[in-house]
Amino acid sequence: MDYIGREEHNEFARRVADEQHRQNRRIDELEENVKQNAQLTLSVEKLATSMENMTKEQMSQGERLEALEGRDGESWRKVKDTIIAAILGIVIGYIGTKIGF
Repeated sequence: MDYIGREEHNEFARRVADEQHRQNRRIDELEENVKQNAQLTLSVEKLATSMENMTKEQMSQGERLEALEGRDGESWRKVKDTIIAAILGIVIGYIGTKIGF
Protein backbone atom coordinates (compact mmCIF):
# COMPACT_ATOMS: atom_id res chain seq x y z
CA MET A 1 0.00 0.00 0.00
CA ASP A 2 1.26 3.43 -0.89
CA TYR A 3 0.85 6.15 1.66
CA ILE A 4 0.76 9.83 0.86
CA GLY A 5 3.09 12.15 2.60
CA ARG A 6 2.18 14.83 5.10
CA GLU A 7 2.84 17.58 2.57
CA GLU A 8 0.47 16.03 0.00
CA HIS A 9 -2.16 15.51 2.67
CA ASN A 10 -1.90 19.15 3.80
CA GLU A 11 -2.17 20.35 0.17
CA PHE A 12 -5.26 18.20 -0.38
CA ALA A 13 -6.81 19.42 2.89
CA ARG A 14 -6.07 23.04 1.91
CA ARG A 15 -7.70 22.58 -1.50
CA VAL A 16 -10.78 20.99 0.07
CA ALA A 17 -11.03 23.83 2.60
CA ASP A 18 -10.65 26.42 -0.19
CA GLU A 19 -13.35 24.72 -2.24
CA GLN A 20 -15.68 24.57 0.76
CA HIS A 21 -15.05 28.25 1.48
CA ARG A 22 -15.76 29.15 -2.17
CA GLN A 23 -18.95 27.08 -2.22
CA ASN A 24 -20.13 28.53 1.10
CA ARG A 25 -19.57 32.04 -0.25
CA ARG A 26 -21.57 31.21 -3.41
CA ILE A 27 -24.38 29.73 -1.30
CA ASP A 28 -24.46 32.88 0.84
CA GLU A 29 -24.68 35.03 -2.31
CA LEU A 30 -27.49 32.85 -3.68
CA GLU A 31 -29.40 33.09 -0.40
CA GLU A 32 -29.06 36.89 -0.50
CA ASN A 33 -30.32 36.94 -4.10
CA VAL A 34 -33.31 34.81 -3.13
CA LYS A 35 -34.11 37.21 -0.27
CA GLN A 36 -33.88 40.18 -2.62
CA ASN A 37 -36.13 38.46 -5.15
CA ALA A 38 -38.68 37.71 -2.44
CA GLN A 39 -38.64 41.34 -1.33
CA LEU A 40 -39.00 42.50 -4.93
CA THR A 41 -41.92 40.12 -5.47
CA LEU A 42 -43.62 41.44 -2.35
CA SER A 43 -43.05 45.04 -3.46
CA VAL A 44 -44.51 44.31 -6.90
CA GLU A 45 -47.52 42.64 -5.29
CA LYS A 46 -48.08 45.67 -3.06
CA LEU A 47 -47.70 47.99 -6.06
CA ALA A 48 -50.22 45.96 -8.06
CA THR A 49 -52.71 46.08 -5.19
CA SER A 50 -52.18 49.81 -4.85
CA MET A 51 -52.68 50.33 -8.59
CA GLU A 52 -55.86 48.25 -8.50
CA ASN A 53 -57.24 50.34 -5.62
CA MET A 54 -56.25 53.55 -7.39
CA THR A 55 -58.00 52.41 -10.58
CA LYS A 56 -61.18 51.64 -8.65
CA GLU A 57 -61.03 55.06 -6.99
CA GLN A 58 -60.53 56.79 -10.35
CA MET A 59 -63.52 54.96 -11.78
CA SER A 60 -65.61 56.01 -8.80
CA GLN A 61 -64.48 59.63 -9.14
CA GLY A 62 -65.22 59.53 -12.88
CA GLU A 63 -68.77 58.37 -12.20
CA ARG A 64 -69.27 61.11 -9.62
CA LEU A 65 -67.84 63.70 -12.03
CA GLU A 66 -70.18 62.58 -14.80
CA ALA A 67 -73.12 62.85 -12.42
CA LEU A 68 -72.08 66.37 -11.40
CA GLU A 69 -71.51 67.46 -14.98
CA GLY A 70 -74.86 66.00 -16.01
CA ARG A 71 -76.64 67.78 -13.18
CA ASP A 72 -75.14 71.15 -14.13
CA GLY A 73 -76.01 70.58 -17.78
CA GLU A 74 -79.54 69.59 -16.86
CA SER A 75 -79.94 72.69 -14.70
CA TRP A 76 -78.75 74.87 -17.57
CA ARG A 77 -81.21 73.18 -19.97
CA LYS A 78 -84.07 73.83 -17.52
CA VAL A 79 -83.11 77.50 -17.22
CA LYS A 80 -82.82 77.77 -21.01
CA ASP A 81 -86.22 76.06 -21.53
CA THR A 82 -87.84 78.38 -18.98
CA ILE A 83 -86.38 81.48 -20.67
CA ILE A 84 -87.53 80.27 -24.11
CA ALA A 85 -91.01 79.50 -22.75
CA ALA A 86 -91.18 82.96 -21.14
CA ILE A 87 -90.09 84.67 -24.38
CA LEU A 88 -92.60 82.65 -26.41
CA GLY A 89 -95.29 83.51 -23.87
CA ILE A 90 -94.48 87.20 -24.17
CA VAL A 91 -94.42 87.05 -27.98
CA ILE A 92 -97.71 85.11 -28.15
CA GLY A 93 -99.27 87.46 -25.59
CA TYR A 94 -98.12 90.47 -27.58
CA ILE A 95 -99.47 89.03 -30.84
CA GLY A 96 -102.67 88.07 -29.07
CA THR A 97 -103.20 91.62 -27.80
CA LYS A 98 -102.53 93.02 -31.27
CA ILE A 99 -105.02 90.63 -32.85
CA GLY A 100 -107.56 91.31 -30.20
CA PHE A 101 -107.70 88.23 -27.98
